[in-house]
Amino acid sequence: MANLRPILLMGLLALSYLMWVEWQKDYGTPSQAQQATSVAGTSSDSPPIPVPQNMPLAVAGDLPVQNTSATSATPETPTLAIMTGESELLTVTTDVLEVGIDLEGGTIVSARLLDYPVELEVSEIKVNLLSSSGPEMFIAQSGLLSGAAAPNHTSNYQTDKMQYTLGQAADEIRVPLTWDDGNGIHVTKTLIFKRGKYDITVRHTLSNHSPDNWSGSRYEQLQRSVITDKDDGGFTNPGRYSFFGIGFYSPDEKFEKVDFDEVSSEPYQRSFSGGWLSMVQHYFFTAWIPPQAETESYSTQVYSPSGLPRYIARAVSPLVEVGVGDSHEFESRLYVGPKLQDNLEEVAPGLGHTVNYGIFTIFSKPLYWLLSNIHSVVGNWGWSILLLTVLIKLLFFKLTEAQYRSMARMRKLQPRIEQLKERYGDDRQRMSQAMMEMYKTEKVNPLGGCLPILVQIPIFIALYWVLLESVELRQAPFILWIDNLTARDPYFVLPVLNAAFMMLTQRLTPTAGMDPLQRKIMQFMPIGFSFMFAFFPAGLVLYWATNAGLSLAQQWYITRKIEAAA
Repeated sequence: MANLRPILLMGLLALSYLMWVEWQKDYGTPSQAQQATSVAGTSSDSPPIPVPQNMPLAVAGDLPVQNTSATSATPETPTLAIMTGESELLTVTTDVLEVGIDLEGGTIVSARLLDYPVELEVSEIKVNLLSSSGPEMFIAQSGLLSGAAAPNHTSNYQTDKMQYTLGQAADEIRVPLTWDDGNGIHVTKTLIFKRGKYDITVRHTLSNHSPDNWSGSRYEQLQRSVITDKDDGGFTNPGRYSFFGIGFYSPDEKFEKVDFDEVSSEPYQRSFSGGWLSMVQHYFFTAWIPPQAETESYSTQVYSPSGLPRYIARAVSPLVEVGVGDSHEFESRLYVGPKLQDNLEEVAPGLGHTVNYGIFTIFSKPLYWLLSNIHSVVGNWGWSILLLTVLIKLLFFKLTEAQYRSMARMRKLQPRIEQLKERYGDDRQRMSQAMMEMYKTEKVNPLGGCLPILVQIPIFIALYWVLLESVELRQAPFILWIDNLTARDPYFVLPVLNAAFMMLTQRLTPTAGMDPLQRKIMQFMPIGFSFMFAFFPAGLVLYWATNAGLSLAQQWYITRKIEAAA
C-alpha cells in the first residue's frame, strides 16, 4: 500500500497532461486544415418556412413563422442574398461599446468592446463580437411580423443622423429609426444605450392610423456562420473546452445548451416565459432578453442562402392587436458583451449560466466568489491568488499537519526499513508484512501523504477553470514580468520555482521501501511538472508554486520539530 503514493502522483501527472492538451486546443495555433473545415449541416433537410404575404419572396427565407392563421403562406422556401457589409452603418459609441447598425432592418452588425483588446500587445484592436458579412457573419436582428404591413429585418429605416456618441454628462443615448408603409402604419424603432451597460433596449412603437386593425408579433433572432477555429481566446472555436453554441434559459429547465451541429437534425422549439436566448463563446456572449412576463416561442433554424450554413436562434412574442387610432410598444433587450459574473443576474435571471465551469462548477463558483472578494480588497488578481492559496492552506492545515507528522515518523524509521530489506532480501511478501507490522507498532500511516494530494486535485482543476473561463481575469497583470495571468510565464520563472520547491520537498520525504523505478519516477516529477507548467497560465502555476512553497515550509518545520524531540 505504501507504493500507492507514486501511482497517485503519476495520475496527477497524466491529468495535468490532459489539461495541457485542452489548453493547446484553446491557445495553440490551429492547422490550415481546421481553418478550412466547414461545419456540416444545411437547411435542405428542414421544412419549408411559411412566409407572411407582405414579404418579398427574395428576402424572407430567414424570417420566423408568423403566429397567426390569418397569414397567407407560400410552400416554397425563398433565398436571401448574402449581405455585403458595404452599406454605410449608423454608429453608436458609449463608454463601453461601439456599435454598428445597418439601416436595413435596424440590424446590429458590429459590436466592439472598448475595454477588451484582442491582444495586450495591440491594445487599439478591440474584441468585436458581431460581423456583418463573411465566413464568420454574426448579427442581431429584430422586427415585427404581421399579415398586414410591418417592418422586419429586411425593411429600410430612416434616421436623422448616422453617428451618436455618449456625452460626458449623459447617462444614455436614444437612437430612433423610423418606418412608414404610406398607408397609416408608422413604426419607430428606438435603441437605448446606457452608460456602463452592455444591454441595449430595443423598442418598437407602432402607431396604427390605417383604416383597419393591425395584428402582429415582435421577434428577435441571432444569426451566425460557424466555420473556423481561432486562437485568440475569445472567438469561435467549436472544439474548445468552453461551451460554444446556442443557449436557452427557462425557469423550469434552466440553461439548455444546443450545439450548432445539432440544429439541423434536432431543431429546438419550446414556449415559456421568464427566459431568454443566447449564443455563447469563450469569455463573451450575445443574448436576446424578451419581457419576462411574456410567453415567447423559442426555436432554432439552419439557413443556407449561399451554401454556407447560418445558425439562427429566435424568439417570437404572442400576437398583439392594435386598433385603429391606437399605438403599442414592443420591447426587448440585447446583451452583447463579456461574462461579468457579478452583474449578469442583475441583467436577467439565469444569465450567470453562460459562465461555463463544466462539471467542476461546484468547486469553481465558490473559488471565484472567494477570489473576487479578495480582489475587491487588494485590487490585484495575482495577489488575490496568493492569498487564496494561503486561505486554502489554512483550511486544510490539520489534514496536512497529520500527513507531515506521519511522513516525519516514517523518515525516522528509514534505518530500520533498510535493515528489513537486508534481512528479507528479495522476499517482498515477507518484507511488506514486516513493514506493516512496524507501521502498526509505531502508529505510522503509510498512506498519510495520499489524501492531501487527492484533496488538491479538484481544487487545482477548479482554479484552472476559473482562470480560463472568468473574463474578469482575462489579460490581468500581476507584477514585474507577469503582465497576463491567463498566459504562460514568458520567462518560466514560476515553473522553475515550483520545481525547486518540489525537489527540496523530496529531500524531506522518506523513500524507504520504494524500488529503484519508483525513486526515479519521484525524481523525475519536478522536471515533468516544470515542463507542463511552462505551458499553463501563469495564475495557475502561481497557485501551485505558492502551495508547494507553503507545504515545504510546513513539512520542514514539523520534521525538524519531531526529530528534535527524538
